[in-house]
Amino acid sequence: MSDISDTIAAISNAPGEGGIAIIRVSGPKSLSIVDKIFKCSPPLPSERKSPAVVYGHIISEGTTIDESLLLIMRAPHSYTREDVVEFHCHGGTISARKILRAVLQGKIRLAEPGEFTKRAFINGRIDLLQAEAVMDLISAQTDRGATLAMEQLEGNLSHSFGDIYNNILGSCADLEAALDFIEEELPDSFMTAVIQRLADVLKKIDSMLSTWDEGHILREGALVVISGKPNAGKSTLLNALLGRDRVIVSPIPGTTRDVIEELLVIDGIPIRLVDTAGLRSSECTLEQEGVRRAKNQIEKADINLHIIDSSKALDDDDYKNIASLDPKKTIIVFNKIDLGFKVISTFKNHETIQAQVSANKGVVNIKLGIMRKLNVSKYNVHRFAISERHKQLLAASRSDLVEAIEMLKSSDESLVVIAASKIKSALDNIAQAIGRKYNQELLNSIFTRFCIGK
Repeated sequence: MSDISDTIAAISNAPGEGGIAIIRVSGPKSLSIVDKIFKCSPPLPSERKSPAVVYGHIISEGTTIDESLLLIMRAPHSYTREDVVEFHCHGGTISARKILRAVLQGKIRLAEPGEFTKRAFINGRIDLLQAEAVMDLISAQTDRGATLAMEQLEGNLSHSFGDIYNNILGSCADLEAALDFIEEELPDSFMTAVIQRLADVLKKIDSMLSTWDEGHILREGALVVISGKPNAGKSTLLNALLGRDRVIVSPIPGTTRDVIEELLVIDGIPIRLVDTAGLRSSECTLEQEGVRRAKNQIEKADINLHIIDSSKALDDDDYKNIASLDPKKTIIVFNKIDLGFKVISTFKNHETIQAQVSANKGVVNIKLGIMRKLNVSKYNVHRFAISERHKQLLAASRSDLVEAIEMLKSSDESLVVIAASKIKSALDNIAQAIGRKYNQELLNSIFTRFCIGK
């Protein structure tokens, strides 16, 4: 972990041209470096009250770099709870880099990815759940995703985790106290109360685990894979769903030989739409690799749109492909219905949609089918949704608590010691989720996903 006593600086806006560039500085030397390079009317920046906005010019080695507004935020009333200053100068790459270079000459180091937010966590301004929400808010691809991240940043998820933590901690304390008097028989009412409290915690954990699907979809996007034999209309369907010509469509079979992914948003839900190579046997090593990648995507898909040329009778390859599909996540699209419908088999286990994708017929029904499979109506219920990291820690806690409850229900009081250790393990997992217990590896895994400057 980097030394948080250092003063750090970074460009905080996205790279490229823009109206304003922001250079953020945080740490004990923030105000002293500003006094050296920022020229304004008296008093000096370090002598001003906080918060303050000051107009002036940035000077380095006797040369004016840019005019700028300076924001002054003294500890603890800042994002990091340290002294923070921000230069708001003209947008563009060159000026921002020159200002950053001038700042770094004052024995200030360049910030690591996410280090400003890491300091906000370490200094107690936010917990680890809220720190993760900052990244989710930045990377949100839809209004729903941004709303979810904002609710987590405001502490909704932290409150639920905190409630679970406090109840497990209380149960653990009760058992520890009981173990001090293990030579005496524990009253039935005592053990019943502990078991009930832990059972209530399990219900809350199960409720939170049920939000993972929503979190997965809104944070990462639902993976919707288009599969099928060559020339069935996969690329045409991708273009139709996107509403633009993203991929080449050709009557020559095997045009698509690699995975092509695009983002589609349906009713506020991000869809990672993937076109794949046609599923068929081939002697071409390049096409074989395309088929292998296609099957890998189908395996990982949340939804699989398997497209079939309905103007042709099904052959052995069709039946083989369909037999390998999971009906729970598959929609079979019978395409080219304008050319005749020669499919005579029934597909009772699969949802089917008829379409003429080239004329945009049936595309709306396909989108509705995707939303039905994702069951997005339930996503309006929760005020938060857990991530994969939260899911793993909650599941581990749940497993420990289930074992502990079974031990406490037995008549063998010697198991109380083991049950107490299981409850402590559950408590540790919840503590890791909210950041009451952490290590460098955990923080690195979270904050290295951030951009430099946040």
